[in-house]
Amino acid sequence: MLEISNTISIDDRELEERFIRASGPGGQNVNKVSTAVELRFDVGRSPSLPEPVRARLMRIAGRRMTDDGVLVIRAERHRTQERNREDARDRLAELVREALHVPKKRVATKPSRAAKARRVDTKVKRGGVKKLRQSRPSFD
Repeated sequence: MLEISNTISIDDRELEERFIRASGPGGQNVNKVSTAVELRFDVGRSPSLPEPVRARLMRIAGRRMTDDGVLVIRAERHRTQERNREDARDRLAELVREALHVPKKRVATKPSRAAKARRVDTKVKRGGVKKLRQSRPSFD
């Protein structure tokens, strides 16, 4: 079980891990050993997530989400398979924790009359400064 919070945990059967070869430098090891981990979690069909959390997670995931609603996390930061596996699980847990947070509703506000007046005054002052900079040819 992957513990996310007191109320949410993801069963290991919902996670699919594939071990693949990591890209980048690594000497002889990089071509032989599959140390990178591709963790797949079907967000769309998961019974572990409440509907609002699922919707926020799909929005937060961005490019990591496939068209089928599967979240794909690729971990290849470390040299060992086990540490990459832990890294992928930690990143999934962090994403779900981020989706647990309900954003505050934005309250629309209007600028006060005084704020509008200050804005116009600064615009008039700025226009005056620019007007003083203009050089006018004299016709003497």
